[in-house]
Amino acid sequence: MSDTATLFDRIDRPRRLPDEVAVSIMGAIEGGQLMPGDRLPTEAELSKRFGVARTVVREAISLLRYDGIVDSRRGVGAFVTEASQRSAFRISPACFEKRKQIVQLLQLRTGVQAGASALAANTRTSEQMERIDAAYARMATADARGPGDALEERVDSELLLYREITEASNNPYYTEVVTMIETNIQTNLRSAFLKNAAASEFGPAIMEEHRAVLEALHAQDAEAARTATRFRFERAADRLAARADFA
Repeated sequence: MSDTATLFDRIDRPRRLPDEVAVSIMGAIEGGQLMPGDRLPTEAELSKRFGVARTVVREAISLLRYDGIVDSRRGVGAFVTEASQRSAFRISPACFEKRKQIVQLLQLRTGVQAGASALAANTRTSEQMERIDAAYARMATADARGPGDALEERVDSELLLYREITEASNNPYYTEVVTMIETNIQTNLRSAFLKNAAASEFGPAIMEEHRAVLEALHAQDAEAARTATRFRFERAADRLAARADFA
């Protein structure tokens, strides 16, 4: 068996730890540091090396076992299977990294966009509100057509909607930060962003999150706009972080 004493690093990030442990173990397997037939370290050993609870390790092993990456034998341990026995691993290291980046960008945008929306409720002009309404109408139409027919139109309309809201804040610094976030998504993460939108960002319940923002802007209620926007982006980040099938 290969030496596993230095394969894994501690994990300090608080979100989706079982996925991170599973990806780290899978990386060692793909890199040849763990070979078919090798026994994984025990739960207690992995828990200590990763710096996580044994329940986290147990869930990670379950993910790997579900995909045929490892085979658990009662009273003996978990062993790396032959490649021919494996299904496609649902969260490759590259895809997991993209998901994490999108979650982080959504977390950043939550506070920024909530502040911009609160300002926009007080400062938006009637012309700006018309553009915001038009962007929402386009998004709603695309949403009704579904991800099979209007995925890119739906995503681009949503980006436009919150860009219009940000510009209505009449604060160029908010606009600058939101533009940076959008550019990062469009340049580096668009494919993953589209896949996530198709899986979890369509439907009446999601549109209601956006609608609440518009209603607050129409009412010129700054705190309601802040709260609705924060809720919208926090829920989007939570939905993505909770997904175990992201690819």
